[in-house]
Amino acid sequence: MDDSLWAGTATRIAETLGSTSTVLKLHGDNASVNLLECTDNLMVSAREQAWADDWHRKDLWVERSVAYGMSRIITDEDLVTREEQARSGFYQEWLRHLDIHHMIGAVFSAADGAIGVLGIHRPQGAGAYTGHERRQAALVLPHLQRALRLGQRFAAVSQSHAVTLQALDRLDTGVLMVDGAGRIIHASDMAERLLRENAELAVIRGRLALRPLALHDKLLALVRGAMDTARGKIAKPGAALSIPRPHRMPLALEVAPLRPSASAFGEQRPCVLVFIRDPEAPIAAARLRELFGLTRTEAAVAAALGRGISLEDIAANMGIGLATVRSHLKRILAKTGTHRQAEAAALLARSVSTVSNH
Repeated sequence: MDDSLWAGTATRIAETLGSTSTVLKLHGDNASVNLLECTDNLMVSAREQAWADDWHRKDLWVERSVAYGMSRIITDEDLVTREEQARSGFYQEWLRHLDIHHMIGAVFSAADGAIGVLGIHRPQGAGAYTGHERRQAALVLPHLQRALRLGQRFAAVSQSHAVTLQALDRLDTGVLMVDGAGRIIHASDMAERLLRENAELAVIRGRLALRPLALHDKLLALVRGAMDTARGKIAKPGAALSIPRPHRMPLALEVAPLRPSASAFGEQRPCVLVFIRDPEAPIAAARLRELFGLTRTEAAVAAALGRGISLEDIAANMGIGLATVRSHLKRILAKTGTHRQAEAAALLARSVSTVSNH
């Protein structure tokens, strides 16, 4: 679970078994090799890395161990004869370079079809591994397998979690994950921004709250209805709410259930997603330029159109004539393949409204 605690594992295993080196690695289906943990004396210089990678892929001990049997403790004496050692490039080139001759270890099944490899080594003069050392290796192997398997699962979950959070933070819609009592479990970047900038939204003792109180009661009803759906019960009708703002367009709030899903680590608790959208949020003019090949000024006009601003107000805000704005509109229609102002405004708003550049 903690990557930092793996550091030094190879060295401790080598010392325990009276050895000079240890490697824990994964061999993938596509001939890829991933060194997870090894003693320092197995590391090579950058100049030798390609050569070392090639020998890792052609590891004779791994190839023979797979044929011998998965999760079985083996030694080099079980796999290679002395005659083969004398003529093998693996021994004469690679192992000679590392000052390795004797090996004890095992291969085992890992995640995604990969083969896990535990190899413990020492030089020729140190002597072959004994039955006692076989029993020592047999004691540690199942725990090492289990730790590696759990580590791979946690790594996959962590990566999926990171991708989800980054995706939420890229949305221009605020996303809150709340429990049945309205307690905030997670808030996206945009959600935190909306909470800061809108007095109608509040967080009280860690719970999402709306002003006035009557509006907050409606929110709680929506959350309870979504929780019923998440638990497999009948959902209450209505899952959206308009939040009025003085002299501004209202915020749009939507509530949706997040159903619990089973995993290797147990079932997630049900919770609710709250989406909050500000219709006045700025549209990224730079992205409109990239999408439709607009000039800088056309993109500024297009962004204003996407926010529902009239041509007259666009002209006043930009300090240009109405005729000039109409001229820009014609070119925007042509470049976006639309025929009417309303059609163009809808396209422009929807083309970039899901992704934020904050």
